[in-house]
Amino acid sequence: MKKTIFIVGGSSGIGQELVNLIKEDYNIITASRNPGNGENRDIASFSLDVTSETMDFSGLPESLDGFVYCPGSINLKPFKMLSPETFEKDMELNFTGLVRVLKEIMPRFNPGASLVFFSTVAVGTGMPFHTSVAASKGAIEGFARALAAEYAPQFRVNVIAPSLVDTPLAKRLLNNEKKQQMMADRHPLKRVGTPADIARMAAFLLSEDSSWTTGQVLGVDGGISTLNIG
Repeated sequence: MKKTIFIVGGSSGIGQELVNLIKEDYNIITASRNPGNGENRDIASFSLDVTSETMDFSGLPESLDGFVYCPGSINLKPFKMLSPETFEKDMELNFTGLVRVLKEIMPRFNPGASLVFFSTVAVGTGMPFHTSVAASKGAIEGFARALAAEYAPQFRVNVIAPSLVDTPLAKRLLNNEKKQQMMADRHPLKRVGTPADIARMAAFLLSEDSSWTTGQVLGVDGGISTLNIG
């Protein structure tokens, strides 16, 4: 019998790539603001705004074996140009939305379920212009470790911390060849990430192959967080 995975933000970018990668092996339900915009029209989906105080989860089955939270934002500006409202909006989408969803769906998790969240390399590696995204994603890392400790061995919780990935969210940072080359050269492996790079790690964390892995923040970042090779 196939296990059931719920993916929030599965209609584009990394979430969509993950759906494509695992849809033959799992029963998948996705939710996003615009569920009809993705390429997987055959996958069960419903509309969900994680920033809303009221969310309808009647489209979800009563039991879940995995949960992936993909929503994110990239506001890369000097701190002096970021308003408190920008920090609040980033926190709302990246972290508070995750908490809201979890509060609603946690009773549905089967024993041994796997939860996968997303952070950023900028949390563990200080980078200029990343104050807002690092703050909201850093909240996810601390929350995930605490949640993993509180609910082990009932379910597992892990976080993926990518560097720059070529997705619609990062389009502004990669919209010409000069930018693409500059961003690639910053990484020891001399390229930016692809959605498939990150989706493969998420698929591993959802699978039984990672059954002894919980409370971890896993860097999938072309080596930029740990290697200083000049």
